[in-house]
Amino acid sequence: MPRAPGGRGGQPPILKKFGQHFLSDKTILTGIVDALAPTSKDTVVEIGPGRGSMTDILVERAGRVVAVEIDRTLAQNLRERYADRSNIEIVEGDYLEIDLRSRAGEDYMVIGNVPYYITTPIIFKALEPPMPRRSVFLVQHEVAERMAAAAGDEAYGALSVNVGAVAEVEQVMSVPASAFRPPPKVESTVVRLTPRSISLVPLESLAPFRSFVQAAFGQRRKQMQRVMRSIRSISTEDATRILAETGIDPTARPEVISPKQFAALFARLTVDGQ
Repeated sequence: MPRAPGGRGGQPPILKKFGQHFLSDKTILTGIVDALAPTSKDTVVEIGPGRGSMTDILVERAGRVVAVEIDRTLAQNLRERYADRSNIEIVEGDYLEIDLRSRAGEDYMVIGNVPYYITTPIIFKALEPPMPRRSVFLVQHEVAERMAAAAGDEAYGALSVNVGAVAEVEQVMSVPASAFRPPPKVESTVVRLTPRSISLVPLESLAPFRSFVQAAFGQRRKQMQRVMRSIRSISTEDATRILAETGIDPTARPEVISPKQFAALFARLTVDGQ
C-alpha cells in the first residue's frame, strides 16, 4: 500500500502482507489532497494513513478526518501523533469492513493510497451508498487506465463498466515508482471519482449488476447473443429480441458495449425476470 511516511526514526517495519510502500514526496502528497479539494466544512475518510504525512495535510484542511488504518502499530502511532487534535479519529481496522455511515455520516469524501492487491474491492466500496461526494485514489497505472477506458479501448473491461455506471473518472497525475520507499514494481496514477448525478444503475442493484458485467466479460471474445444465452440461460430468439430492444448488435462483443448499454440491458433482463 503506497503510504506517506512521518520519519524514519523509530518507525515500525514495513509489512509486506499489507502491501506497504510509503510515499515521501510532499509535493505529490499535496497534489493528491488538492485533487480532493477538502474544505473546513468537509469530512474526509482516509484509507491507510500509514505514518501520517498525507494525514498531516488533511487535518489542516478538512473539518474532520476519519483515518482508517489496518496496521495496529501504525494506528497506535497515529493516535499518539494526533493526540492534541480534535478533528481526527483514528479507526484501527479494515476499510472494507468499516460501517462508513456510522463513522462519517452521509456527506463525506474519501482519499487513499490503496493496496494494489485489493484495489478493486476498495473502489467498489467507495461507490456504494452512502456514496462519497468525491473520491481520490492512488492506484496502479494499469488499473487507472482500465477505470477510465471507453468502450472499444484496449483497456476497457468489467472494471470500466462497473465504475462508469455510477461515476465519472479522471486521471489527475502520474506518480513514479521512485517516489515510494520501498519502490513498487509498477508506476502509479492518481484518479478522481465523482458520482454521476443520476446513476445508470439503481444503487440497490449494484451487486447483481457487477456480477452480470463480470460474467459477460468472462466471455469477452464471444458475441453478445452467445454471452446472453450462456449467462442467462435463455433461447437464441429471446437473446436476439432483448438485445435488439436495448439497441445492442447481437454480434457485438462485450468489449464494445458501453456502460449505458450494459445498464439498459441489465434493466431489461430484470423486467423480464431473467
